[in-house]
Amino acid sequence: MLNIGLTGGIACGKSTVSEMFVRLGAHLIDFDKIAHEVQEPGKPAWQEIADYFGRDILDQDKKINRNKMAAIVFNQPEKLKVLNSIVHPRVFEEWEVRLEKIKANDPHAIALSDVPLLFEGQMQFLFDLTILVMITSEEQICRLIARNCLTQDEAQARLSCQMPINDKIGLADIVIDNRGTIGDTEKEVERVWQELRRREKLK
Repeated sequence: MLNIGLTGGIACGKSTVSEMFVRLGAHLIDFDKIAHEVQEPGKPAWQEIADYFGRDILDQDKKINRNKMAAIVFNQPEKLKVLNSIVHPRVFEEWEVRLEKIKANDPHAIALSDVPLLFEGQMQFLFDLTILVMITSEEQICRLIARNCLTQDEAQARLSCQMPINDKIGLADIVIDNRGTIGDTEKEVERVWQELRRREKLK
């Protein structure tokens, strides 16, 4: 099995690229989805978050309101650290379980983990290879404003919580440039897929 970490800046198109890899045969583990699952009402992470941040961050159905949470942690780095210290250990536990299931079902699988803060968290050691999806920081801000209905300042604040995209390029084993058309990206993904298949056979 080849264990790949896929990352990129916020609004860079990681989800689109990961879907392309899945269509080609990759097994996807989405860290964001796992993070949502471990914060569901009644789960240990949910309880710790509610105890620390207060019940004001909960909706009527007791689910954590992600917009309220984002407004708190993106403006207070120390509170973001607390949130991460609660959520991350549970995410890694579940990730390891899912990785083992993939390997058991398909020993020659290409397992792709979508990890938003892979380089910020210095998690390269967890993977055989890392792939970065990139666009320019200016494009990131434009996409964030359009996608999340944010102001320029709000989009900039979210971007400032991450490592600059140019700094990530030098850390990645493979870079997928997502500044062109969907067709351009698909061709690039197909080329990278063939390389991943080749590397898996050499393991």
